[in-house]
Amino acid sequence: MDLRSQSDVALRIAKRLLEGEEGKENLVFSPLSIQALLSLVAAGAMDNTLDQLLSFLRAESIDQLNAFTSKLVTLVLADGSRSGGPRLSFANGVWVDKSVSAIKPSFKQVVDTVYKASLVQVDFQTKAEEVRCEVNAWVEKETTGLIKDLLPDGSVSSATLLILANALYFKGAWMETFDILWTKKDDFHLLDGSSVRVWFMSSWERQLVSAFDGFKVLGLPYKRGMDKRRFSMYFFLPDANDGLPALVQKVCSESGFLDRHLPDQKKKVGVFKIPRFKISFRLEASNVLKELGLKLPLFTKMIADHQPELYASQIIHKSFVEVNEQGTEAAAASGTIGYGCCLFSAQEEKIDFVADHPFLFMIREDTTGTLLFIGHVLNPFDSSDTSAQ
Repeated sequence: MDLRSQSDVALRIAKRLLEGEEGKENLVFSPLSIQALLSLVAAGAMDNTLDQLLSFLRAESIDQLNAFTSKLVTLVLADGSRSGGPRLSFANGVWVDKSVSAIKPSFKQVVDTVYKASLVQVDFQTKAEEVRCEVNAWVEKETTGLIKDLLPDGSVSSATLLILANALYFKGAWMETFDILWTKKDDFHLLDGSSVRVWFMSSWERQLVSAFDGFKVLGLPYKRGMDKRRFSMYFFLPDANDGLPALVQKVCSESGFLDRHLPDQKKKVGVFKIPRFKISFRLEASNVLKELGLKLPLFTKMIADHQPELYASQIIHKSFVEVNEQGTEAAAASGTIGYGCCLFSAQEEKIDFVADHPFLFMIREDTTGTLLFIGHVLNPFDSSDTSAQ
């Protein structure tokens, strides 16, 4: 298992979301956050549950998965803001009922050393609502206020014995920011043939852009820190106004598509416009994972042998992204609730990149190929919460 295998799982989830009912609206999610939560469940799993989690996450063993996660946390997810790079926060939390008296030392060690998660014993039986609010407050703090109310009313009860949560925050400034004086309103063409007036950012600088048969790809790098990491946002723009569904099929289904199509050279641009946008998205991820073959509930044996197994039947995911002239701010949280049971010539051709119709986007760490966020914009004017439950 290597770091690049993460993108295969990420794109598999993305294909199901973007092509499903959820994909009929603006959408953003963090495959990395969902994968981290499933890996944390796997750390305490056994037998069939462990086997199917390893298969889904494309790992050969739990030791390999833990080593992969540890490498990911160290190489990709360290905060880079002190040296001028993106601000990153990646946190995990475990809340266990006080009736669960004996947690397996092996599970606790993995939680401490690999996931660097806080493990807190709480009283679900008499203070379920207080614990729910505590978890939500932790998520909100770890995502600097962008993800609120991850666990909805009524989701935690006196029967709850365990909550696992992951929170991811990213804030990066563009390597070359956009001049707000050149931001103008223009038409964005929707899939139904109508259009809306939205704000478009423009630039006359060379861009990382490539043109292919039927679509174009733009890469916008973020400012780098002192380490080797290179974070970028990629825009996949179909030539046709209604070409997004076919492009999603290509990007998410063809093996090695990203490696073959991400631009690596700056080129002159002609007309260049990208809309500002902001998306909030909530997802009952359990349903999506079931359709991808992951059988729920997921049983975990993180507690001593003489105590009953715990199981998780619900996985909740919430994400946010905002793109403007300065850069990108994005956050995501996932939770599960457990119960008992080069040089150019003067003749160089200019490439237009006018994102005035629906497009796909990704935030990626380029040295490892790790995908942090994936989504699509159908209507930049629509910044309301999108719910898929």
